[in-house]
Amino acid sequence: MIPLDPLPNLIDQVYARILEAITDRTLQPGQRIRQNELADKLGVSRQPVSHALHLLHRQGLVAESGRRGFEVTQLDPVRIRQLYEVRGAIDALAARLAAERAASDAAGRARLAAALRAGRATNRKTPLNELIALDVEFHGAIYHLAGNPVIEETIAPQWPHMRRSMATVLSELDYRDSAWAEHATIAGHILAGEAKEAEGAALAHAQTAGRMTEERLKATEEAAA
Repeated sequence: MIPLDPLPNLIDQVYARILEAITDRTLQPGQRIRQNELADKLGVSRQPVSHALHLLHRQGLVAESGRRGFEVTQLDPVRIRQLYEVRGAIDALAARLAAERAASDAAGRARLAAALRAGRATNRKTPLNELIALDVEFHGAIYHLAGNPVIEETIAPQWPHMRRSMATVLSELDYRDSAWAEHATIAGHILAGEAKEAEGAALAHAQTAGRMTEERLKATEEAAA
């Protein structure tokens, strides 16, 4: 991890860097987090690291471990399935609304098209954290085009958990192409103003991602048992 500049929003920077490390598995599930060591790596004092870890603890991304310590939480397959059930409903709604608004929002259409192009330009050497960021931007473009800010406000607290789940399936090379093919289908329907088709494609995509993530996590648990 690269040391950070001492800017006023230092806690936010430390939080983002630790979250990225949890997401891309630099910090593995179950790994103990040593605050002094982490502070040294980031080039900051322990205080912003402590604050950031308490924020991550409230989100369920780290858990208390030992005396004043933390460890990265495990991904729970059942919780992931529940998360994707909710996300599927939200994504389906967002895609339908986006398709209904697409003709009247040129900037929104352009953002979605650009997000799709960027994602489809990735290859097998693209780092996992970049793949996740591109995936998040694609869905964020749909939420924005939907024109309902409550969608983004509702889904925002769940993005850290979804980013972790994305890493589980996007680490498989075969699914990377499949994911962006599904994204292309969703975007095509939205840009064509096909609300019903966009809704169905978005729901199917979320269901597929949720099922694959749950299956992968269960297989990992069984292998470790």
